[in-house]
Amino acid sequence: MQQSYVYILASQKNGTLYIGVTSDLVKRVYEHKQNLANGFSKKYNVHDLVYYEVHAEIEKAITREKQIKKWNREWKLKLIEEKNPGWKDLYDEVVQ
Repeated sequence: MQQSYVYILASQKNGTLYIGVTSDLVKRVYEHKQNLANGFSKKYNVHDLVYYEVHAEIEKAITREKQIKKWNREWKLKLIEEKNPGWKDLYDEVVQ
């Protein structure tokens, strides 16, 4: 089974958020950072990987993504800050 990821991008600390799911986190975040895909992240300059979680099955990742998207903003911010209180861009960590 291939790992899957739920991830959150931010424009800045407490800024605009984008929540997505992918089976290739490095590639997908790179695409967001380089504005290779037209859409929300390009339009709103949402490029910093501030949170991600790993799932063994894509179905579980998709379910989790949908769950987080339904949360209110306060819960999403708390989720990010529990693992990444400084809102550091985690992209360099996942590339290695």
